[in-house]
Amino acid sequence: MKELLHALRLKHVEAGLPDLLEHARKTRLTYDTFLRQVLTLEIEGRERQAQQARLKAAHLPVRKTLDEFDFSFQPSLSERHLRELADLSFIQTATNLVLLGPPGVGKTHLALSLAVRALEVGYSVLFTTFAHLAEDLSSAPHPSLLRQRLRRYLRPRLLIIDEVGARLADGRPGQPPVCLSA
Repeated sequence: MKELLHALRLKHVEAGLPDLLEHARKTRLTYDTFLRQVLTLEIEGRERQAQQARLKAAHLPVRKTLDEFDFSFQPSLSERHLRELADLSFIQTATNLVLLGPPGVGKTHLALSLAVRALEVGYSVLFTTFAHLAEDLSSAPHPSLLRQRLRRYLRPRLLIIDEVGARLADGRPGQPPVCLSA
């Protein structure tokens, strides 16, 4: 059986099959119910694996959610509007989103929470800082390498560029935005 599962690349079924077989014996599952559980096990395993790969590729410094954001700390923000942004329609319409404000008001937290939401629904995401982006692109020794590096930033459905204003202001206090580009 292991050889067949391996040949079909059903590694999640391979790992969970003993438990499924035991459950099927105890509960006397019908063939179609058992097969449905086997296939569901593989699909769920692949979805978890893809989710983990997207999360790793996103390079998020931390995981944040909108539910963790303290809206009482920032009463000028519309919670309703931010929750509407969490439906991610701005990604579907390829609309850029720029979060502006002084340091310490939660721009990065909000951007990361939108990134986590995008990852949950299957979008590819990349988080970077403006300084890292500029350094990475400017250090490309050859035009073909520059094109390759540009593709890395253009490939994800959601690109978050943090600390843009801080870099543009040459380190002076300002209003560093978080830019989200879909």
